[in-house]
Amino acid sequence: MKQKDLLLILGLFVASFLIWSLINPKDYFVWFLEVVPALIGITILAIIYPKFKFTNLIYIFVALHSIILIVGGHYTYAENPLFNWIRDYFGLSRNYYDRLGHLAQGFFPAIILREFLLRKTKLERGKMLFFLVVCMVLALSASYEIFEWLTAITTSPGTGDAFLGTQGDVWDTQWDMFLALIGAIASLLIFSKYHDKLLRRVKTVN
Repeated sequence: MKQKDLLLILGLFVASFLIWSLINPKDYFVWFLEVVPALIGITILAIIYPKFKFTNLIYIFVALHSIILIVGGHYTYAENPLFNWIRDYFGLSRNYYDRLGHLAQGFFPAIILREFLLRKTKLERGKMLFFLVVCMVLALSASYEIFEWLTAITTSPGTGDAFLGTQGDVWDTQWDMFLALIGAIASLLIFSKYHDKLLRRVKTVN
């Protein structure tokens, strides 16, 4: 499939979720806070597209990550209905959609950062690239936790609590960063070889 056709399909897919999410979300301000990272990311990709085109895998990852953020924005991460059902059915202590979201926060950006570093710097494949990508993902995760904290202390208690989604877990921030770490490592282990094949095709075309 041609990249422009894929982008059209992905764009329609994400746009449909975005429109749905705008219809009676749990809280419009929380929706904005959760969804804005996806909108910023998509906007940046659109702006740089004429000069820098990522591989198809990256655009698929961005679309999937955006949908996770958009769904989280609609329900809030602590009150996703499907994960409420999973919690109640299995007798779990919390709604785990928040955990999924932070796992994705490491899983999808890892390959995006890997491609950027391989194509725009002199870094080569190997242990150092793996290490740097994981470190960058952890830095992004920590930065987001700081953003959540600042938002929580500067907004109303209800909005702050809904955005944080700690669900009473005092170790929630640490869990979030740990899951981003696990997501990044898993993504690199699973997709690096396939990603290299895609990058070789890009190099051949160029």
